[in-house]
Amino acid sequence: MLLIRRGRPPRQGEWSIPGGKIMRGESLHAAALRELAEETGVVATISHLVEVYEIIDSRFHYVLIDYAADWISGDPRPGDDADEARFFSLQDALQTVAQPDLRDVLLKTFG
Repeated sequence: MLLIRRGRPPRQGEWSIPGGKIMRGESLHAAALRELAEETGVVATISHLVEVYEIIDSRFHYVLIDYAADWISGDPRPGDDADEARFFSLQDALQTVAQPDLRDVLLKTFG
């Protein structure tokens, strides 16, 4: 699976799932694939919806919609707000990702 190390807050420096904001007029699938390409250089197709969940903090409230995707092309490289991007085995990803909500998404996707 492909993870990025976040280059900006929130959770700067932590490993995470690629993602970002939806632009006005953009579909959810298009936004997910655009963010994936911007953050990692990888091109993929959406396979299915994995999970919808929230992160609520004293400074922000995010609604995250996670999709599984099938790799088409591109070698992972950091871009946009990622400091690093690379593929991990499920076991390595579970040990690398700090947030329980993200580990849950990984297990729902690949476990």
